[in-house]
Amino acid sequence: MEDLKAIAKEIRRDIVKSIGKAASGHPGGSLSAVEMLTLLYFEKMNVDPKNPTKADRDRFVLSKGHAAPALYATLANRGFFPKEELDHLRQVGAMLQGHPSMHTPGVDMATGSLGQGFSTAVGMALGAKHQGAPYHVYTILGDGEIEEGIVWEAAMAASNYGLSNLTAFVDNNNLQIDGQISDVMNPYPIDEKFAAFGWNVIDVADGNDFDQLRDALAQAEACTDKPSVLVCKTVKGKGVSFMENEVGWHGKGPNPEQVEEALKDLA
Repeated sequence: MEDLKAIAKEIRRDIVKSIGKAASGHPGGSLSAVEMLTLLYFEKMNVDPKNPTKADRDRFVLSKGHAAPALYATLANRGFFPKEELDHLRQVGAMLQGHPSMHTPGVDMATGSLGQGFSTAVGMALGAKHQGAPYHVYTILGDGEIEEGIVWEAAMAASNYGLSNLTAFVDNNNLQIDGQISDVMNPYPIDEKFAAFGWNVIDVADGNDFDQLRDALAQAEACTDKPSVLVCKTVKGKGVSFMENEVGWHGKGPNPEQVEEALKDLA
């Protein structure tokens, strides 16, 4: 497989360019999740871009659906659809809308209402258990998203049914639209909360580091009696100097000059 760091850099460039052309979108939380998506789609998951609905494929649900530009850029670079589609992000009548839609090849669930994607991922994993299906379900949540009560109902159900075929990532970049998560509706300690709900919890000190993510996934795979969650410390706006750890870049598009500046960072 190609060098994951080079792929991640290309995905980041595509995120910036697509949101810039749309003049709308969520760059901060898209950029923070790139390594997770790259590792899953280019190394871990059983998927086939030529047959995106094959029955035994692993499933992925982007529960933090506003980070759709990251998922779209990943899918395009993996070959699910032409990269030219990224030029039409958020345009009326185009395939790539502001939140994931199942009309897009490679998207297993439409998401956007926070917490519902995670709940759907739990349902997918439960269905696979009942059917004896071999696939694994992966999902990424935002750390602001876990302030939603529906997340914890689903977490309780996943533990209750022993869904060892479910792995969740919490993109813990510490910022949501209104500021630091600890100031808005403090979800800390995230790891202890998931542990109290019966999950196998793996803390990842740097969720933008492929080696740490790979090791954490190996630990998750070794757990065969409960769902696993990787609580990943990440940097919002990762890779673009003027966006990193800046809450203002949660939900606005860069202007053309800012796009050029960002692409220089990502050269």
